[in-house]
Amino acid sequence: MSDCLFCKIANKEVPADNIIYEDESALGLLDVNPLAPGQTVVIPRTHAENILELSDDEVNLLFRAVKKVTDLLDKTIKPDGFTIGINHKVGQAIDHLHVLVIPRYNSDGGTSIHGVVNNPPKESLQVIKEKILKAS
Repeated sequence: MSDCLFCKIANKEVPADNIIYEDESALGLLDVNPLAPGQTVVIPRTHAENILELSDDEVNLLFRAVKKVTDLLDKTIKPDGFTIGINHKVGQAIDHLHVLVIPRYNSDGGTSIHGVVNNPPKESLQVIKEKILKAS
């Protein structure tokens, strides 16, 4: 996509001096607005606004890159753990799929992924399950 910042970075149309990982299918960029030291954004070179727009092979390649970035950060920054996540349609600052790899520390004041939202279902799990299975 011609006006996508991440596409421009992936295509070397815009310089980026924060690239820490690169392969044929993905880039790992230090986040310009990090919540923690080493926070990295992993993007596919293929433009996709969300994970549903990638082929299964492209998803596999993206998560191979996420694994490599996580290993790189684990070996060099040595956090206590990581939170790895995707904002899918809601919460995206750039409309290009990106996976956040956030180094975590036991004393960082953050919460688990369960702290992102608080909107428990009003229907039973059985009703929700039936809706999902009916649609598949």
